[in-house]
Amino acid sequence: MNRRDLVKLGGSLLTGLGAFPAQSALPFYLNGRAKDAHVVIIGGGVGGCAAALAVARSGYNVILTEETNWIGGQLTQQAVPPDEHPWIEQFGATRSYRSYRDAVRAYYKKWYPFKTEHATDQHLNPGACGVSYLCHEPLVAHQILTASMAPYLSSGRIQVLLDTIPISAVVSNDTVESVQVRHLLSGEDMELTGAYFLDATENGDLLPITNTEYVTGAESRLDTGEPHAPEIAAPKNIQAPTWCFAIDYREGEDHTIPRPANYDFWRDYVPPLTPAWPGKLLSLTYSNPITLEPRTLSFDPRPNAQTPFFNLWTYRRLIAPSQLLGGEGNSGISLINWPQNDYLPGNLYDVPPEEKEKHERGAMEVSYALLYWLQTEAPRDDGKAGWPGLRLRGDVCDTTHGLAKRPYVREARRIKALFTVKEQHVGLEARMEETNLSATEVTAASFADSVGIGSYRIDLHPSTGGDNYIDISSLPFEIPLGSLIPQRVKNLLPACKNLGVTHITNGCYRLHPVEWNIGESAGLTAVHAFAVGESPMAIYSNDSHVKSLQQRLTQHGVEIRWPQPARTAR
Repeated sequence: MNRRDLVKLGGSLLTGLGAFPAQSALPFYLNGRAKDAHVVIIGGGVGGCAAALAVARSGYNVILTEETNWIGGQLTQQAVPPDEHPWIEQFGATRSYRSYRDAVRAYYKKWYPFKTEHATDQHLNPGACGVSYLCHEPLVAHQILTASMAPYLSSGRIQVLLDTIPISAVVSNDTVESVQVRHLLSGEDMELTGAYFLDATENGDLLPITNTEYVTGAESRLDTGEPHAPEIAAPKNIQAPTWCFAIDYREGEDHTIPRPANYDFWRDYVPPLTPAWPGKLLSLTYSNPITLEPRTLSFDPRPNAQTPFFNLWTYRRLIAPSQLLGGEGNSGISLINWPQNDYLPGNLYDVPPEEKEKHERGAMEVSYALLYWLQTEAPRDDGKAGWPGLRLRGDVCDTTHGLAKRPYVREARRIKALFTVKEQHVGLEARMEETNLSATEVTAASFADSVGIGSYRIDLHPSTGGDNYIDISSLPFEIPLGSLIPQRVKNLLPACKNLGVTHITNGCYRLHPVEWNIGESAGLTAVHAFAVGESPMAIYSNDSHVKSLQQRLTQHGVEIRWPQPARTAR
């Protein structure tokens, strides 16, 4: 569905700001101003933005396309605040990602009336949330990312084409020559040419149209040897997407949305998963991701609520008014990205267009149903049912249908790479078996061609193929250059979640700081290819070129090795 379709779909739930800023109604391709660049980046998500900045700062021209009217991907159009590892404040991220985080805090301290103790807090967490050290609003992320590109937009070194999708490509001799893109609001097409093309789309959309070999879903254990892989490959078994939304709470008011058309279906829906889900999806009881035992949490949006268990309201809270002058008594804003609005009945890519539209509608429906259930039926600790004061905040996401601009995508198409990262390289138990080392001694595999680092549990949400959670301990890991290079196509690089990982290891390579690192390193790999006059594949095959690329990355603030204290930390 394009944005016009989404507006129609959510027509009865119009709230907040309009979805189409005035400038977005005009064609972006007047006078053919966007046609050729050194590097063409398709997809303006976290990795795409990091790649564009890396290339532009290196003195090369960039065209960056984005399917919505906001750059920033997970952080903005999907509205998901960053998931990060425990050492993020000290190390384990690129310098430019740290600059982004610093800019978020500086923005809040400049424009929001924080109490003194919070305004002076070096590690300010605007949402004081449970999931991240830096929960913040998607609009802030969009503004900071746009501001970071401002000098390059002004000079023309970066050209951003919003509301634009790839539709076809010209490929010759294993080389992408051009990509045809379409402006969604005007219908106008444009051919983009460049020396290198980076796929930073959320679903890996550039891979099929360039005939780049790729993998989807779960590989078989026979293919990968991974302990947690299934016996038989399941290409359509993909982690569920989630159409997130933001809400606040107004005590004594009624903001109940119209009863969704398919509410009865979703209210009674029991996820068809193995091992079994503990009951209906619309419930505060779900599967503990690690043990898969039933787990019930509290939900209470009232300010200063004292709940007997973890309060889901604060889990992904975007702003905590208790930290603001005069904020007492307000609820703040919470981002709803829970298991209860994971969409399980089907996939959003590699399906016919009508099926994709059906599943996108379904993903929106389950989120509307969850909100209506919270407003009318959710059990409360005080014995009542429902929170009618919950208010859908479409303005927070800059949409008229009330939800985020796009669904949160956990798993994309993945290139068939020169090297694929497997569970045996990063999973704690698999590494212990591989190395015969104890849990306190073992580290993730070290790659001579490392171009970055990251850390997160292997965290796979329930899947469209019927798997319940797969949640595995993992080790602080490296990103090998070989995982960024397709087996055949010479001038295309992944810059998102579409690198050479498996269904299993995607679970720890998909988070915000890792995606940023992937995009930045892909952009700098293209820059290095210009500098040495060799293709990425040739760089990968030459130890001297790999070392000089690593020097370039280090100079740009990309960490390629974990410091010793964190390598074996759990």
